[in-house]
Amino acid sequence: MTEKRTLLYEGKAKNLYHTDDETIVLAEYKDQATALNGKKKDLIAGKGELNNQITSLIFRELNRRGVRTHFIEQVSNTEQLNTKVAIIPLEVVVRNYTAGSFSKRFGLAEGLKFPTPIVEFYYKNDALDDPFINDAHVKYLEIATDEEIAYLKKAALEIDEILTDIFAQIDLKLIDFKLEFGRLPDGEIILADEVSPDTSRLWDADNHHVDKDVYRRDLGDLIPVYQQVLAGLQTKFEGK
Repeated sequence: MTEKRTLLYEGKAKNLYHTDDETIVLAEYKDQATALNGKKKDLIAGKGELNNQITSLIFRELNRRGVRTHFIEQVSNTEQLNTKVAIIPLEVVVRNYTAGSFSKRFGLAEGLKFPTPIVEFYYKNDALDDPFINDAHVKYLEIATDEEIAYLKKAALEIDEILTDIFAQIDLKLIDFKLEFGRLPDGEIILADEVSPDTSRLWDADNHHVDKDVYRRDLGDLIPVYQQVLAGLQTKFEGK
């Protein structure tokens, strides 16, 4: 049994702990909701439990479909074990429809489908508000090589196809989402962090938000929305 030990990292949505196995960390999901890069912040009872269970189900399905991820197993309602990786300081965003900052940046209505998905990079740096960066910036900052940049884009698009299918099976449209990747000691890059309504923009058939925009935009109570996502995933994918 892998045991939780000292705190390794405290984030906005979860804490990471060392374990008695130096190759494994324990992620503990928090009830904290944040938006606008932490400028809006609230404790919402039950949110951590929901995100942990949603991410666990999605990562198990991604692993089953051949995507290499850091997910090992869910060990409690709020905790999961992950392979320890060195996180690459990039948010890899995949957009299937116009929404959020993209719509604001280009003055476009939300919900317009792109002919092909768009992949964007954002520099993970809270002090700089996670700025949008391009491939040349990534290389200059020595975040990733040309080959790694190409791999991140290819992997993100492959994951997009799988996630689009997963959410379509529970009658949700995947508008856009954020991924984070990490390096293993041998340099291999694998999917890390989480996939949840915190990191994905999801709309139902009536274009209602089923994601963190409910909190971000003060559209109502977050918990029933996340419960809807979890219940759908449990019905379709639990036990696979």
